[in-house]
Amino acid sequence: MNYSLTVRKEAGLDINTAFEYYENKRVGLGHDFLLCIEECLSKIERTPEHYKIIYKELRRIAVRRFPYRILYLFQDNLVIVTAVFHARKDPQAWESRT
Repeated sequence: MNYSLTVRKEAGLDINTAFEYYENKRVGLGHDFLLCIEECLSKIERTPEHYKIIYKELRRIAVRRFPYRILYLFQDNLVIVTAVFHARKDPQAWESRT
């Protein structure tokens, strides 16, 4: 089945902020982060129902090599990425994005 994946503006800003942080830590590390994000988005697009529901209808996938989680909603053929959060961030901060 084909799924349509959309990244909300807020989630895109989360990705850009993390990219800049890692790129400032070490040149190229930000690009490694983006590759890992793309890998997760590809997995979500292929099998969105595979990942656990963590809050209401919100699902989560861990980003390999980085302490980040991608949060998304999945309904019918639509996948909406709502946030890309650091694993230690306050969980209540992302609940407002559902």
